[in-house]
Parts: sequence; structure tokens; C-alpha cells
Amino acid sequence: MRFSIVFAIQIVCLLTGTIAVAAAAGADLSDFAQTPPGYPTQHVSDTFATTPFAATYAERRQAYIDYVVRNPGNGPFSEAIRLSQGKLPNEQCMRSAFQNIDTRVDCSDFRMNGILRLMYQFGDSPLLSDAFKAKAKNSILNYKYWPDEPGIDSMCYWSENHYIMFSAAGYLAGQLYPDEVFVNSGRTGREQAERFRPRILKWMDLRFKTGFSEWLSNVYYNEDFPPLLNLADFAGDPELSSRAAMIIDLLLTDMALNSFHGLFGSTHGRSYEGHKKWASHESTGAVSKLVFGTSEFGVGNMSASFFTVSPKYRPPRVLFEMANDMQRPECLNRQRVAFFVEDAPKYGLDYNRLEDGMLFLAMEAYTHPRVFPLTLRMFDEYRWWQNDFFEPFANQRTLIEKASRFHVMPIILWKYRHDVQRNLRGEANIYTYRTPDYMLSSAQDYRPGFGGDQQHVWQASLGPNAVCFTTHPAQKEAKSPSYWTGAGSLPRVGQVENVAVILHRISTKPGLYVTHELEFTHAWLPRDQFDEFVERDAWKFARKGDGYLALWSKQPAHWQTEPGEDQNRELIAPGKRNIWICELGRRADYGSFEEFIARIMNAHLWSDGLDVAYRSPSQGLLEFGWKQSLRHDGKRVALDGYPRYDNPYGHADFPAKEINFTCNGETVHLDWETPERTASAFMKAE
Repeated sequence: MRFSIVFAIQIVCLLTGTIAVAAAAGADLSDFAQTPPGYPTQHVSDTFATTPFAATYAERRQAYIDYVVRNPGNGPFSEAIRLSQGKLPNEQCMRSAFQNIDTRVDCSDFRMNGILRLMYQFGDSPLLSDAFKAKAKNSILNYKYWPDEPGIDSMCYWSENHYIMFSAAGYLAGQLYPDEVFVNSGRTGREQAERFRPRILKWMDLRFKTGFSEWLSNVYYNEDFPPLLNLADFAGDPELSSRAAMIIDLLLTDMALNSFHGLFGSTHGRSYEGHKKWASHESTGAVSKLVFGTSEFGVGNMSASFFTVSPKYRPPRVLFEMANDMQRPECLNRQRVAFFVEDAPKYGLDYNRLEDGMLFLAMEAYTHPRVFPLTLRMFDEYRWWQNDFFEPFANQRTLIEKASRFHVMPIILWKYRHDVQRNLRGEANIYTYRTPDYMLSSAQDYRPGFGGDQQHVWQASLGPNAVCFTTHPAQKEAKSPSYWTGAGSLPRVGQVENVAVILHRISTKPGLYVTHELEFTHAWLPRDQFDEFVERDAWKFARKGDGYLALWSKQPAHWQTEPGEDQNRELIAPGKRNIWICELGRRADYGSFEEFIARIMNAHLWSDGLDVAYRSPSQGLLEFGWKQSLRHDGKRVALDGYPRYDNPYGHADFPAKEINFTCNGETVHLDWETPERTASAFMKAE
């Protein structure tokens, strides 16, 4: 009788994709162990560290353990820390993780990776109840790991971070239960693992050679670490394990090269309003404080929790040295990330292959003319017309199908490309200039005039919250793109060391996705976060410690005075065309703040439309325009074609086959072809 019931459940799930019946076969959530005695109920805040708060990884790791243990948890990530210390976990706080997994809520793949770690690392522990283990196994066997499996849902499988989340989970779930039948797919665990292995390898191969399309994300790097750490720790395949460790190294490298005293205050391929404005909101902060000693801890942070309990992965010591090499008078890092859709065949991707469609969508190239036919095929094959993420497409399905049938869809996509391709994250050339007192970072000449979804093109950083950036706000009320997240129209940015010229040209042409109605640009310049602030004509000057900032707007700008977070922090410049110039300086170069102000005010500045010439007191003559090259003292400055990495610590060609870094006598060597990962020293956990 028991066999027939389970078999019937499997058939129902395969035919309908419904998971409610299958979930009922597992342990009830109410059977979980109750909250342990003495479990904390009050949150204790951490403090932001701008210099390493502890010298060794072991000390920082213990500090994070202590911090998590004295705070209430929020899911499998915090409870993994407790289990690692031999403490009873709060199974009740993990109920929502299972509810999300079983109902296939978007981002449930994050929770699944947490549950898989608990089962791999603590599955034999008596600290976990039998009810919890039974429920975990049931949810793992019933989950939907890829869009080609049965069922209609609104999970996002395809962005760069979700791709590896689902792939790693599918592989490790199959490896964990090799002889069990996975109810939704109908495959054995062994078959499941074999199916996901090449997906993982291809994703990692692209990341090593070309970097991340969600470049330097202070949000989504936090989602990339957990599945990679799970693979590094638990994959039985040595190739998967070693390659995963190398990609983790490169994520940490990106953070080390583009952070300023714990603030990941660089350009970002994807970021959100709070993460850009406030250092404590960065999802990567806890990892930075754990690995580099700077930033701020957060309870239940996915990545920091996995780093802390990892039995195998250890960061190369050189990454700590690079992140904290802050006495170097100047550090220029140039790096190229991602690639143009037109170059996809160079990397083994086929515009007509269904399996490659997910990798194109990892770049969010849904509406690129070369990809769109494949996108529509995926909508049909994967039942994505019913996925909430693609509601804008579903609303126009009849028009799309007719336009495709009569071969006019490419014309429509071309006409509205600046709007419908706003999510696309192709090649970006990153330029980050750092001194002991400030950092300026930008994506050089990145898709100017196109809409921006969550791209953050430039930022000046002088302290944890003492930052400055400009955008064209897309919409007053929306999730993304919105007033501060993403952009209506992306600017054209050209940077030479400590000076950035930012050109905004707003288009209000009707769009199929977003029509821009706001005809102004604005700057985030929180005066209260700086030590001094001065206004002189069109220039705004700010000082934080020994770092100085100057910001100029061609259009007259005024402060936003309505009550709220933006009051006296947002600078609004009306007009569809504007030029902003940001120059940074420091006491070591100028002496007093007053001298910096005087030198800037005496600098010659000329503009005509969106053409500008600025004789910077530090850089000399800079010339730039919407259609003109960036010139420095008459010489053209390359804004593209950067290497994979180029900085004082190392150089790697694009696409990369081998990457090496050296700092303060420490080294790391990553050879992708071998694969070989060696370092002069790895950070010790104990």
C-alpha cells in the first residue's frame, strides 16, 4: 500500500507539476523541534570597521560565530553556525524556508542551497530532529530544479546568480540521493547530477574567462558565493570542487580590488537604492568583514555563514593583503567583464540551442534580436507565458506572435532597443582609482542612452556613507528601474584617475516597457555624512577626513527639501541634457580643503551642449562629448578593450586562461586549463 501511494504521488506531480500533494508525504512542519531554551530574542547590532578589526581569519571567524549566536536567527544560514558549535538549532525559524521551497516561491533556490548544506554537513547530527531531516529530504526530492521540469511557477531561474543557485542545487541534491527518484523530474539522483554537471562547468568557464555580467554586485555576489561554496565543500567530482574554489577566489578578488575601507563602493552591474546609499545595507558586507576585516556583520548572511562553517574552502592570504593595501598612494584597477551577445559563438554559445538559452538569459539578453526567437521558444517549452516575471510579454503575446510570424519583430526590437534591452548586461570596462582617502569607480562609456534596469554606472566613495553618484530617475514609484535603482537613460561616463565626466542625455520617447517621464537628473550627495560641506556657484564641495570631493552640474541644481530620507541629500538638476563633473582630491596632494576649493574654482571649464572641456588642477585638460572621444591633454583615452585584470598586483588577458596576483610577498596562482589553484598561504580557520 505504501509503495502504491508514493507511486501515485509521483505520477500526479509529473503530469500536473503540482507539489502540494507531494509535500504532504513528508513530515509536518509542526513536528519540528521547539525553540531551544535560552535562544536569543533581541537583536544586537554590529559596528562598521574601516580598518581590520582582527588580524587573523580565525579571530574574525570566531567573532562572526559569537555575533550570530547572540542574535535571533533567520533561517538555515544562521542555524548552520549554531550547529557548527554543537548548539541546538531553532528549527522553527526554518519553517518559512520549507514553505517557500514547497510552494516554489521566487528565491526559494537560496533556501534550498541552505537546506542542502545542513543535510550534507549536519545530516547525521543528533542536534537536528528526525522530523526536520524527513522534511528536508521530502522537499529536496520534490523541488523543481530547472524550467524544463513539469510545473508552472514564477521562479526566476535564469539570472547569473539564479543560474548557479539552481544548477548547484540540482547537482548536489542528485549526488545526495543518487538512487532516489526525484518526483518532479522523474529522474534518479544520479541522472539528475549528470544533467547539471555540464551546466555548472559552462557557467564557471564563462565566469573565469570573461568575469561576471552582474559585475561587482554588492547584492548578487552574496548569492553567488553559497552555491559555489557548497560545490567546493561537497562535490564528489574533484574538477567541480577545485573550479568552484577558483571562482570564489575571483569574486573575493573583485571585492578586494574595488572596495574602500570596507565599502564595496564601486560601479555595480546590479544594485538597489539602499545598497548604494548606505554601507550597512550591502549584502556583501558580512563577507568583507569576515575575509578582509572591514565592513559590518549581518545575522544569517548566506555567504558569511557558509564561509564560516566551510570545512574545505580557505581564502588565499593575498586577497586580504590586496583589500587592505590602503597606504599605497594610488591604485588603478582596470578590468573587463562579460561579452557582447554578438561575440557569443566565440564562447561556444549557439543562438538556436535551447540549453544555451539559459546562459543568454543569464546576461538578461531576452530581447536581443539574435536571441529573441530562442527566448520565445523557451516561453513555449518552459511555460513561461504564465511566469509573472514575463507578464509584459504575456500581455502582448498576440502582437509578438503575429509580428514574429510576419518577420517584423526584429524591426520592433531595433526601434525600441533602448527600452527593451535595458536589462541586458553585456561587456563592461571597469575603471577604479583608489587612494588612502577616496575611491572613484565607473563603467567606462557603458551603453550610453540605453535604459538601465539595476546598473550603477559610477560612484565616488570617501567613507562608509559619504558617497556620491548621479542617475536619471526612471519612475517615481516602481521596484526596478525606479527613482534611485537603475536609470531611465544611462549616462556616458569617462574617467581619468580621480576625475569623472558624466554626460546625461534623456530620451522621453515612448517605450514598450518603460516610458521616461522625469526630465531631470539628480545626485545623491548626503551632506550630513561628510565632515565639511561648501557650496560655491555651480560647485558643491565636501570633505570626509583627508578626502575631498567636488561636484559640478551644468544645469542649475537645487536641494530636495521634502521630508524624508532624501531631504537635503538629493541634488536635482532639471533638464533633459546635463553634464556633471566629479573630481576628488586629498590633503596629501592639496594641503587644506580651502586650497582644494580654490584650485577647482579657478579651473577653466567650457561646455557647448554635451561637449565639455575641463582643465582639471590635477589632471590637466580633459575633453569629452556625447559623440566625442575622451581626451586627456589632447591624447585619446581608451574606454574599452580592457584586459581581464590590470592593476599593481597582476595582469590577465581577456579572455583569461591564467590569473595571478602578488601583494606584500603573498601570491595566488589560478590556471584554468589544468585546473591548478595554488597560493603562498591560505587563511587558517583555527
